[in-house]
Amino acid sequence: MFKDITIGQYYPEDSVIHRLDPRAKIIIMFLYIITLFFINNYLAYFFAFIYLIFIIKLSKVPLKFIIKGLKPLKWIIIITFVINIFLIPGEVIWRYGIFKITDEGLTTALLMAFRLTMLVMGTSLLTLTTSPIEMTDGIEELLKPLRKVGVPSHEIAMMMTIALRFIPTLIEETDKIMKAQIARGADFESGNLFSRAKNLIPLLVPLFVTSFRRADELAIAMEARCYKGGEGRTKLKQLEYKKSDYLAYLLNIGFFIFLASIKYIWEYFI
Repeated sequence: MFKDITIGQYYPEDSVIHRLDPRAKIIIMFLYIITLFFINNYLAYFFAFIYLIFIIKLSKVPLKFIIKGLKPLKWIIIITFVINIFLIPGEVIWRYGIFKITDEGLTTALLMAFRLTMLVMGTSLLTLTTSPIEMTDGIEELLKPLRKVGVPSHEIAMMMTIALRFIPTLIEETDKIMKAQIARGADFESGNLFSRAKNLIPLLVPLFVTSFRRADELAIAMEARCYKGGEGRTKLKQLEYKKSDYLAYLLNIGFFIFLASIKYIWEYFI
């Protein structure tokens, strides 16, 4: 299960998406998320799905690799689907005892499942196509205007990037500790949900020890390189927008406006 988590991983490749400015990718991703929560009909989600598949093909990241990241979240998607399909009131299309499925509930459940699936696939694509250094520079540049009110943009960007970068590392450490515990006779598979959760407690102590050790090693390495924060630091590579970045802004914003307008077109004709 842990190997299926792709959040925070970087997939090195030479593609159009990889070469985009990280600021452009972050802003476009936020617009993508906002658009997903704005649209509410099948036609808009169909076009959004086609758009997502097209972007994945441009990124040259294997579709199977991105779909693999959905496996750890399958229960969240299933629970969300079940809650919406049984609890949303409306015109009843199926009833069995106290359980009933309404037309509105079925529509909402399907749209919520589509929304969560495309949300996870789209956001994971950001980290898969952006290296940790580029992510730090992009977040720092976007937060730079907040320096005027005393917000430490560089430190915030550094913390966020380190947190994302260490997600795959901690997952790998957890997998190693779990295999070591299984080799010593630990059982993480049998029993009900509560007993499985209780059996995971022995993983926490060695995981915390490993995490603190890695954090200490990282702090020592940063101090050895005379890291003193963002004040007065220079960069080897300065972020500069290229024509491809402006084109990406234009095409994506235009498409998101098109998706948002489908909502009103759908309501007008249906």
